[in-house]
Amino acid sequence: MSTLRNKVTLIGNVGQEPEIRDLESGKKVAKISLATNESYKNGKGEKVTDTQWHNLVAWGKTAEIIEKYVTKGKEIAIEGKLTSRSYEDKEGNKRYVTEVVVSEILLLGGND
Repeated sequence: MSTLRNKVTLIGNVGQEPEIRDLESGKKVAKISLATNESYKNGKGEKVTDTQWHNLVAWGKTAEIIEKYVTKGKEIAIEGKLTSRSYEDKEGNKRYVTEVVVSEILLLGGND
């Protein structure tokens, strides 16, 4: 078990067009939201779909791939690590954000 580490693997659909920014350092960053769906039958035997939304951040070459090929609705698979950070909003309130920093991306489905 010594090989366990912070690793996240998700397959889902992109919820909105990726937000791409070029930083002053020359690095590129992409932010996207990803919806994952899980279906199960409730106590009455009815099919229920539970959708979870995940905030993804990608840097460098991975961000470039997202910029070129990823659009809203596209099915993708990603691997990355879970990160948490905090910041102060305009009103001075402390906000907490949990994101997946993407290290690998795989484009799934056909050409949309």
